[in-house]
Amino acid sequence: MKYKRILIKLSGEALMGNHDFGISSEALNNYVEEIIEIRKKGIQLGIVVGGGNFYRGVQAKKTGITKVSADKMGMLATIMNAIAIRDVFEAKGIEARVQTAIVMPQFVEIFNKESAVRHLSKERIIIFAAGTGNPLFTTDSAAAIRAIEIEANILIKATNVDGVYDKDPNKNPNAKKFDSISYNECIERQLEVMDLNAFVLCKENHLQIAVINLRKKGNLLKFLSGDKIGTIVQ
Repeated sequence: MKYKRILIKLSGEALMGNHDFGISSEALNNYVEEIIEIRKKGIQLGIVVGGGNFYRGVQAKKTGITKVSADKMGMLATIMNAIAIRDVFEAKGIEARVQTAIVMPQFVEIFNKESAVRHLSKERIIIFAAGTGNPLFTTDSAAAIRAIEIEANILIKATNVDGVYDKDPNKNPNAKKFDSISYNECIERQLEVMDLNAFVLCKENHLQIAVINLRKKGNLLKFLSGDKIGTIVQ
């Protein structure tokens, strides 16, 4: 395998599958099974999970909830997702741990870099939840920070499109997909690969980003095996 240690950014929306809310058992099990296949190749795996399948901060504008409170609610949603993912891994005989940026020892471990790296070295899958632990930061930022902290070789953003395009492929049938693109060109073209804070962190720390459509079964393994899947930002 090209990479020894990776971090996957998995959105909460991905866990919904074809549902409008919550967790789809089919989608969750499909993702877990694909990640297990990657683990069998000797790759150490970290996952940062979002919470948009339960609550998104943008919903707050319609209800009167403050942005800070809404972001805190979103952090709690990521913890629910992380616990669900962990349990499915464990049910399939794979050791997994959840570490969160919020102190709640009755539920999960608190994030600690040394502990996280130790779990990875013991071939445990680790799921990072609660974002950065601070409101006003996205899970994109959390994914960039955790990937840098655990010294991942690449940050994989699992999405519902086949990579990075020069235009929105859902609106423009002639949109051009990039096999690879530089950080600077993404910024110049104002391509929304990740939020700007996360993107700059990756650029400054020379952390490659891969944008891959996770809904196509087998894409992750194909990419990690060297196939030209998705887009590499470097």
